[in-house]
This record gives sequence, C-alpha cells and structure tokens, in this order.
Amino acid sequence: MTDAARPRASDAGRRLDRLPFTRAHARVLTGSGIGWALDAMDVGLISFIIAALALQWDLAPGETAWIASIGFIGMAIGASLGGLLADRIGRRQVFALTLLIYGLATGASALVGGVVALLILRFLVGLGLGAELPVASTYVSEFAPARIRGRLIVILEAFWALGWTAAALIGYLVIPSSDDGWRWAFLLGAVPAAYALVVRWGLPESARWLERRGRHADADLVVSEFEAAAGRRPSTAPEPTPPIAPPAAPTKARVRALWSGEFRGRTTALWLVWFCVNFSYYGAFIWIPTLLVAQGFDLVRSFEYTLWITLAQLPGYAVAAWLIEVWGRRATLSVFLVGSAVSALLFGTATSEGTILATGMALSFFNLGAWGALYAVTPEMYPTSLRATGAGWAAGAGRIASIVAPLSVPVLLGLGGAATLFAVFGGFFAVAAVATWGLVDRRGAALDER
Repeated sequence: MTDAARPRASDAGRRLDRLPFTRAHARVLTGSGIGWALDAMDVGLISFIIAALALQWDLAPGETAWIASIGFIGMAIGASLGGLLADRIGRRQVFALTLLIYGLATGASALVGGVVALLILRFLVGLGLGAELPVASTYVSEFAPARIRGRLIVILEAFWALGWTAAALIGYLVIPSSDDGWRWAFLLGAVPAAYALVVRWGLPESARWLERRGRHADADLVVSEFEAAAGRRPSTAPEPTPPIAPPAAPTKARVRALWSGEFRGRTTALWLVWFCVNFSYYGAFIWIPTLLVAQGFDLVRSFEYTLWITLAQLPGYAVAAWLIEVWGRRATLSVFLVGSAVSALLFGTATSEGTILATGMALSFFNLGAWGALYAVTPEMYPTSLRATGAGWAAGAGRIASIVAPLSVPVLLGLGGAATLFAVFGGFFAVAAVATWGLVDRRGAALDER
C-alpha cells in the first residue's frame, strides 16, 4: 500500500484514543469476553469428554486423536474465512454468526451415537470457534484507547481461563456423574447459540471499520456514545462531505498484501509464533486429562488435577496484563514463552503427585500469559483494512499446528514417553520465543488506520 494510496487519518480513531476507560468500553470488553469464555469452555470440554469416551466407547488412541484434531481442521478454515469476512461485512456480524454456528453444533453433539457423527459436528464447531477468536480480539482492539490497548486484550484473553475453568468444573462434577454425563456437558456448551443474539443486538459495530468503509455518520454515532460515557461532549466540528466508501479489496488482494514488502517480515514471524504456540498448547492441554488417566490416576482425580492446573491460568493472565504495558509486547511474550519451555520440560519428567501438580500449574501460568500477549500483539501488526484478515490468517496458520499436535501425541508417547513428548513441546515454545523478536511492538502507539 503506497503513501499516495493511504486514506486520511481516522477521526474516530483519534477520538477513541483520547478517551479514558468507561462503562462503554467495559460493555464491549465484557460482551466479547463472555463469548471468548464460552469458546474456551467448548475447547476445554472436549478434552474431558475425550477422556470419558475413551473409556466408555473403548476408543483407540488414533480415534481419540482424531476427535481432538477434526475440530482444529475446522478452526483453521474458520479463522481464515472469518478474518476475511470481518474485513468485508463487519466485526460484530461475524462475531455473532460464529457463536451461533458453534453453539448449535455443540448442542447437537449431545445426541450422537458414534464417532463418525461426532467428528462431523466437531468440524462444524471448529468452523465457528476458529473464526470467532481473531475477530473478537480485533474488535476489542479497535475500541481500546492506545495507552491501555494491550492490557485490555490480555484481559479479554483472560476470559479464556474463566471458560476453561468452567469446563474443568463440568468435567469434574458432571461428566463422571453418569454414563450420559458427557452428553449433558455438550448441552451446556450450547449456551453460545443463545448468547449470539445478545451479541448481535447489544454491541456496537467497530467505529474504525465503519469509517474505513465510508460510513462516517454511523461511526460518529458509535464514538459519540463512548464520549458521552466519558462525560465528554461529542465533537461539534463541521463534518466534511464524506468520500465515497472505498470498495472492499478483493480477497486475493488482501491475502497478497500480508506478504508485501511492508508486512512480509512481521507476517512470517507472526505465523511462526502462532504455529509453535498452538502446537505445544493444544498438544499438551487437550491431552492432560487423558495422560493423567494413563499414569494411573482415576478419572475423578485426573479431572481434579486438571482443574487446579487450569486455575493457574488466572494469575498468568494478570501478570501478563501488567507487564505488557510496562515491558512492551515482544519482551513480555518472549519471557512467558521461555517460562513455558522450561515448565514443559519439568512437567514431562515429573513423577510424584506434588511435582506433577506444581509443574503443570507453572506450564499453565506461563503458557496462558503468553497467549494473552500474543492476542494483544496480533491485531497491531496490520492496518484497519487488513487487520481482521491478518489476525485470522495468522490464527489459521496456527490451527494447522493444532491439527497436527493431537495426532502427534500418541506417536511421540510411543517413541519416548511423556519426557520426549514435553521436550518437543518445550522446543516449540523456545522457537516461538525467538520468533517473537521479528514482530513490531506498538505499545502506546495509535493503530494504523489505513
């Protein structure tokens, strides 16, 4: 995108960046965060359901691996398509649509009687889930004032811990309660279908996106609501004649732009970080309940330990949310990834109950703090016209790893046990820590409004 082709600076962006945090920001953050938590609950539930079905249906390791991976195939496709759609039709519309798709598919999963039907529905769940996450982070980042933008995105990501904790509680209390416990768990996961209606009608569209599309009156109305919440009078300057809305760039052009000279380096680094973090995170956390059962813990004890490990995510997010505006994006992300690498190595060699719990909690603390920093930095890499596309395609590249990782776990366990498995995960975390330094750190800077 040449200098001559760049549009004027965003009036909506400047006005939003001047505001303090208000109840309007809290509404956007909470509304998006609840959707995020419900997503996490779905992803978390499948890890507990796999452990239960492996016993109840007498599944082979390859079958359980495919139940985990098929959802990530859908997520890879959904992330790429969701970003493209969000840059074309709006953030809020895609956010609501994706919640509806995966909520209905999750509820329908409660009725399945075999592996094939479950695989089909898990693919549909993945389509919705994969599209929602990068769109939600883009959406919140476009409302957040520049000085606290990174912190708010980490807080948004912290809703993931709440959702995963809810999944762990359902796994601990509901799934082992009866042979149909996993069916009730899936029904609880259908809540997002109802929440989609709240999202569609209760949250505003991104003012930056509206202005970029030439809808200046709509953008002004949204920003004025945020200014009113801050006790400030809306801008009364004469409004210039709005230009004709620029046509949405063709899909191929937007994808090509990610690899133009300006963005090639950061896209390469971003995709590598997403790939490595996805491989290690989903390889480890989807399988932890099953691995604990394989080490001799009964189903209830395995789920109890997973619950404690999950709770360690919350302080990880809290520390990352503070550091990301103190150290910056790259330093925070890199440190948490190094901590994840060390924790993975220690967890793989832990043998006693105490060390398993302690190293698992450390892995959870560092890994989820890293996720918060990654979601904060991703939307900042690209201008408004490419932001959702760039975030979606980075997430899509990462989902390729999340497809491969669960399928790799049985193979790696067969080669060298848990020590080898988690050494590989630690290696991927280390590579991601190095790749972080190829990203652009925009701490405190305004978003690129092109």
